Amino acid sequence: MFKSITASREDIITQPSIKGALASLSLAMLLSSLGTSSANVSLPTLAQAFNASFQEVQWIVLAYLLAITTLIVSVGRFGDITGRKRLLLTGLALFTIASFLCGIAPALGWLIAARAVQGLGAAIMMSLSMAMVREAVPQEKTGSAMGFLGSMSAMGTALGPPVGGVLIAGFGWSYIFLINVPLGILTWVLSRHYLTEDRPEPKTTRADLDVMGSLWLALLLSAYALAMTMGRGSFGMMNISLLLAASVGLGLFLQTEKKTASPLIQLKLFRDPVLSASLAMSALVATVIMATLVVGPFYLFRTLGLETALVGIVMTSGPLVAALTAMPSGRAVDRFGSQGITIVGLTAMTIGSLTLAIVPTEFGIVAYIIPIAFITAGYALFQTANTTTVMQSVQPDQRGVISGMLNLSRNLGLITGSSVMGAVFAISSATTDFQSATGEAVATGMRATFVVAAILTLIAIAIGGKVLSRR
Repeated sequence: MFKSITASREDIITQPSIKGALASLSLAMLLSSLGTSSANVSLPTLAQAFNASFQEVQWIVLAYLLAITTLIVSVGRFGDITGRKRLLLTGLALFTIASFLCGIAPALGWLIAARAVQGLGAAIMMSLSMAMVREAVPQEKTGSAMGFLGSMSAMGTALGPPVGGVLIAGFGWSYIFLINVPLGILTWVLSRHYLTEDRPEPKTTRADLDVMGSLWLALLLSAYALAMTMGRGSFGMMNISLLLAASVGLGLFLQTEKKTASPLIQLKLFRDPVLSASLAMSALVATVIMATLVVGPFYLFRTLGLETALVGIVMTSGPLVAALTAMPSGRAVDRFGSQGITIVGLTAMTIGSLTLAIVPTEFGIVAYIIPIAFITAGYALFQTANTTTVMQSVQPDQRGVISGMLNLSRNLGLITGSSVMGAVFAISSATTDFQSATGEAVATGMRATFVVAAILTLIAIAIGGKVLSRR
């Protein structure tokens, strides 16, 4: 058995064309995730550089995330229509040029606008990298390839804070953006040389892009994302108004999709129980992952009393575990099938969440890292298996839009998690000022938050067990 698994891995790694294609797709995933995590660590420095408030500089992160969230489905569909390789090269070019413009930004408004363009490039890269895996590797190796992409995405998330910190300390804030320029050029060259040239259907037979549907979807997602992120924990009239606007936008989007001849998202796709279940599970587990990012720093700093530098190192452990687990999880999916690995991953996340909900603070840092390792390793297993389940069965002309929907469900889970899990944490801690909260109050909030996280993963297990068992 070991021999066959090793041979399968070598099939992917040793063939030059496949190796080059995977290198280009994985680098695209790495750059898009690096673009998020490296910018977060720069916010205090940028606030000082531009003499701006936190509310103003947070738009450096929000502009990037909003562009990805609102456009990722539309760009996936556009790739299906016009050709995925061509659009991926365009996305890489946009990301690289925008990174350069971010690095030379003379004003905060310039930087925020360039970050939005960078987010558009990242949306294209994230959506089409997953969609093009089936064209890059044989079907029986899809799990390993998805695992490799997942590993690179997790590595980008893990490397962002330490790399960003080193670049800011040694060269200045502009280099956290300028470092993307040579990497973007390298990825563009590899993609142009190694990726398969997919030719779109003739104009007479291919569907047009659903412009109105794309517009309504972008507006409703923008309203929802802003409702979940504005206010830094408070939920006022502006948030409620934005949620109402999102609801109206959803109604208009659904009406548009029912009437148009070539909808952005074919609503009949949601009749497929496997796709619907996969999207729901993806949103639920992303919400749980966000809980580790929302609660972790406060627990480590206020309850365990760690220094800031050590908090950063410990927070990096989760993404590193995910990066190390992603490739083996891909091979496990190829060997044992995606349905069982999905449940194994969700079970590991449940065990980790329940452990964090009951572990005594006296057990210290090790008792935090081990459950986090379970959660992030389980997430890597789930993501690889869930993505493989969906992308193996999708029609070739729908790969881009379905890939975009998978990424969208994950992003919506992260955005929702930042608001919902943050609210659970604040209510359970009985405080909104975490900088002065007692260690015990923060620990109480942490335990309550991960009780909710465990409930969410159990719901995901119930969904997965019910639907995937029918296949």
